[in-house]
Amino acid sequence: MATADFGKAVRRWRDRVPPEAAGLPAGGQRRAAGLRREELALLAGISVDYVTRLEQGRATNPSTQVVEALARALRLSEEERAHLFRLAGLAPPGPETVPAFVTPSVQRLLDRFTGTPVAVFDASWTLLVANAPYAALMGDPSARRGNERNSVWRHFLGPGPGVRRTPQAARDHEAALVADLREAAERYPADRRLQRLIGELRAGSERFADLWATGAVGRHEASRKTIDHPSVGPVTLDCDVLTVAGSDLRIMVYTAEVGTQDAERLALLTVLGTQDLTHHEG
Repeated sequence: MATADFGKAVRRWRDRVPPEAAGLPAGGQRRAAGLRREELALLAGISVDYVTRLEQGRATNPSTQVVEALARALRLSEEERAHLFRLAGLAPPGPETVPAFVTPSVQRLLDRFTGTPVAVFDASWTLLVANAPYAALMGDPSARRGNERNSVWRHFLGPGPGVRRTPQAARDHEAALVADLREAAERYPADRRLQRLIGELRAGSERFADLWATGAVGRHEASRKTIDHPSVGPVTLDCDVLTVAGSDLRIMVYTAEVGTQDAERLALLTVLGTQDLTHHEG
């Protein structure tokens, strides 16, 4: 159960994060140099009211997902993150669960890609954090909860990927997703959230169940994707997936060839931001 100490820690760490360090504008009158409550709420994907109640000790039992999201938004070190979990009355995630800690070095990479869509996923393809260009391109993920943040679930049971691929590329992509999930399940057999996800996919998607039963094998290669964007039209981009050694994080990066219409549309998207954009998933 979260205590008053949990709220005090969140407030203390919120005060030390300058908005520009979190990719937010620093303009306007500020009583303190750190993040405002509404900014922390935006970064963590939770309501301002909930942040307020947590800080004031009026909310108890925050979930593992909420504590993890706050730790990322506050840019905590691994030791500080573990301390926040303990203050919430939770055991810090151990080596038997899928890692969800976004290292400071990976976070700095996101900060520097100001005009490039970048997102970070865990080994089960659950979205951990995405920068503003990614949200503008693929739809703002901040309101998604639970399995809605998982790319495999969204592909087989959710609204679909919103990305155009050739039939062969689509089959290869599905095989790679299933193979990745199987590998994650083998590496983290005690992760109950992952086991529940796989069970739901096997029960709800005949296509996933077939691929799982036949032992689908695949891997993610560099690829070209066409995103049918509602504001700027089709955008064809190169997509690369980079794996962070030692943490199983996957960094998805979208780029456009310089001097093309796709590069112009991507630049326009960066300017437009996430206004009225609610679609897609990478």
